[in-house]
Amino acid sequence: MRSKINSVLVLGLGKVGALVAALLHETGFIVTGADLQPAGDLPFAVKRLDVNSADELACGLQGFDAVISCLPYRFNLGAASAAHRLGVHYFDLTEDVPTTRAIIAMSRSANAVMVPQCGLAPGFVAIVGAHLANCFERIRSIKLRVGALPCHPTGLLSYAFNWSPEGVVNEYLNDCEVIEDGRQKTVSPLEWLEKLVIDGIQLEAFTTSGGLGTMCETYAGRVENLDYKSIRYPGHAKLMNFFFHELLMREDRQKAGEILVYAKPPVNEDVVYVHASAEGWQKGRLAREEFVEAYHPREVAGHKWRAISWTTAASACAVVELVSKGLLPDKGFIKQEEIPFDTFLTTHNGRLYSGQPHGGRLT
Repeated sequence: MRSKINSVLVLGLGKVGALVAALLHETGFIVTGADLQPAGDLPFAVKRLDVNSADELACGLQGFDAVISCLPYRFNLGAASAAHRLGVHYFDLTEDVPTTRAIIAMSRSANAVMVPQCGLAPGFVAIVGAHLANCFERIRSIKLRVGALPCHPTGLLSYAFNWSPEGVVNEYLNDCEVIEDGRQKTVSPLEWLEKLVIDGIQLEAFTTSGGLGTMCETYAGRVENLDYKSIRYPGHAKLMNFFFHELLMREDRQKAGEILVYAKPPVNEDVVYVHASAEGWQKGRLAREEFVEAYHPREVAGHKWRAISWTTAASACAVVELVSKGLLPDKGFIKQEEIPFDTFLTTHNGRLYSGQPHGGRLT
């Protein structure tokens, strides 16, 4: 069995990467952050690294027990390949389905763990969904809904791009995996519109790609209906359908992302909604279990962070902790839905989800 994780390389020190590195540093790991243009005044070691160079990337990973990619999804396959060759534990936040499938194939011959999709969605929401599903002898449905939104929306779109524009555009345009009436299938994004109300706030939800991670494979033959949707303020889906399909912006994803970020730049006051539910039979009776939370910006590691940043970073860091402590396998692919929810919440970083402060060091 491999020794526990001591040293971690964090690739990408942007909105989430810097916080991932800071949280792991406070938890007791030896952390080095890597970026093409590293910023100064950080509490951990930082080095310059060009991930476009396969040789430089492989050289940069040497000597570390684990690497976490907080890069745009298009760089993750290169980082995973380098980690696989070197036998370094690999984690990332990707929602990109083809990237995840390639990493799963790689993991079959890996000498360390390969854990993509360990952010918020996919990631934390799958852990919650599986926890709810475990309450039933027979499962009728699992419905997972997540949205990162401005607290004080303006304009018809009622949105702010606090997350990677590449990731959001991908979610809005790529096909969505679901289970419907017991059959695995793909459906179009920006469809299956529904209304939600959380804390008295009117919201809508619609299909988007990638949020389920590997859950369709895991629950095939075990659940009648399974789907993931993004949460937005009412009217958002209609306008995005107009933008991508009537104005044909789907034909130029990069330009689409640039336009959207220019029109709706990031805001500091955001909210992350998580609405997960499962229905099924308990002792012969049909029942429903729910997990509904609204997460807001909070002080973490000495700074105030947006809700989308800390919810994503804390989830990834909690998974690293669980692997390091030997509470998850030390080799091969790890599905998010296989991570016990209660155990996740006992980690230094996972307990941020229960409202507790981050504190203490890894033991």
